[in-house]
Amino acid sequence: MGGQYRITGDKYPRMRPPRRRGRLVVVGIASVAVLGVVGWGTLQLIDVFTGGGRKAAASAKAGCATKASPSASATPRVVPKPAQITVNVFNATPRAGLAKQTADELKKRGFRIGEVGNASKEFDKKVAGAGVLLGPTSSLNTSLPVLATQLGTAERRTDAARKGDTVDLVIGTGFKQLTAKAEADKALAGLTTPDPASSKTKSGC
Repeated sequence: MGGQYRITGDKYPRMRPPRRRGRLVVVGIASVAVLGVVGWGTLQLIDVFTGGGRKAAASAKAGCATKASPSASATPRVVPKPAQITVNVFNATPRAGLAKQTADELKKRGFRIGEVGNASKEFDKKVAGAGVLLGPTSSLNTSLPVLATQLGTAERRTDAARKGDTVDLVIGTGFKQLTAKAEADKALAGLTTPDPASSKTKSGC
């Protein structure tokens, strides 16, 4: 070509379409939006599965905590019978013959009677209440509760140094009489009834 359209020099213009920046921006925004939706959906699925598991576990735990154990409710508490308990009766009051009178009544109610007489100096005229029930440590939940059904207001004490299974009834100045037999029999029967609280147990859930 010549004239005014003549090309000179060693560089030529490159023939290419203009850049489409607008399309690239739209594609980038769309990609970010898609990634956001996918991430949000993944989080929702994780929450559904983990949250459901926690609720199921909590429900199962609550059910186990209040489940009753039939075997526990059917097991009575074991205590000795009056005929298996030997009771020493001592009088710590100024009233004569009170120890023998009380011992005779206990014998009628099925207890075995050991020594009968006046209390030692440790207790003589020093027991202000109805009486003191004294026995070895092993008698705390066995013999003493059974004897206590006959004199519910008596104080219970144990002596770790004491041997054997004999228990003492030391009559105090506040003593009037033993608990009425009907009431004592009812209390005695109650000792063999299992504690309702112990019938509810946690199972191995």
